[in-house]
Amino acid sequence: MPEQQSARTGVIYAASAYIVWGVVPIFWKLLVGVSAVEIVAHRIVWTFLFVLWILYVWGRLPKLWQALRNRNSLAALFASAVLIAVNWGVFIWAVINELIIATSLGYYITPLVSFVLGVVVLGERLSRIQLIAIGLAGLGVANYTLSLGYLPWVSLVLAVSFGVYGLIRKTVAVESIEGLGVEALLLMPVSLGYAIYLTASHQGAFVHAGAFISFCIVLAGPLTAVPLMLFSAGVRLIPLSTLGFLQYLAPSISLLIAVFLYDEPFTRAHTITFVLIWSALALVSWEALQRERYSAA
Repeated sequence: MPEQQSARTGVIYAASAYIVWGVVPIFWKLLVGVSAVEIVAHRIVWTFLFVLWILYVWGRLPKLWQALRNRNSLAALFASAVLIAVNWGVFIWAVINELIIATSLGYYITPLVSFVLGVVVLGERLSRIQLIAIGLAGLGVANYTLSLGYLPWVSLVLAVSFGVYGLIRKTVAVESIEGLGVEALLLMPVSLGYAIYLTASHQGAFVHAGAFISFCIVLAGPLTAVPLMLFSAGVRLIPLSTLGFLQYLAPSISLLIAVFLYDEPFTRAHTITFVLIWSALALVSWEALQRERYSAA
């Protein structure tokens, strides 16, 4: 019973994180008219300040200082910081420019990108099911490329940047919240300097675009850290197969929001591409579930 209760709690935490990540385009839409670069700069600043406060309240500041003193971890976290900043910037730009479906496709592809990275970087071997899944995903991307007339760069940048980010963070022995704090701190000089410059020169939205917009910009910090905290709490309590299914919540919610709330066109090409991607994800999810059942037996 205690194990079932703990697993149920883990599902609630992890699902809550993915739901927040799924509906977050609605929040970024409130900032239409604000430059994506300015939003990212402020997001980094306010995320760091919020994480610093959380770590102080939890008594975990020493872990942050410990991570900062480790040169190997610091180099890896600088690389992950740059990747997540690129990911944030492209995602926010895409949402503002009515490309939420493209962001959804990117995050559906991400798990399959992670398989490829595992082979290329870590020397892992792919199963036959995984190879078929990657082939289906490749067909989906090729179909989408032909329909667009150019590479779906938004989807690919989001998938690759987040996939490589996850690979780096997997190899760094730093807790997720402390790691986010280090990443934000490493990007602080440029981000804070740019934010101050925009405000001082009256070129930015912060302060000058009204109280509501300024409040939303500040809220980007907690909105970044809180779902990550929920995810970190949940991932320790649930099986990986359950987590594998839950991770599709976010892009699914975003897709529904794009089509039904913001009327983004969902064409025949989208349908074919998403069916291929969903088929690939169904295969790898089924295989993961079978492996976990066999392991448990």
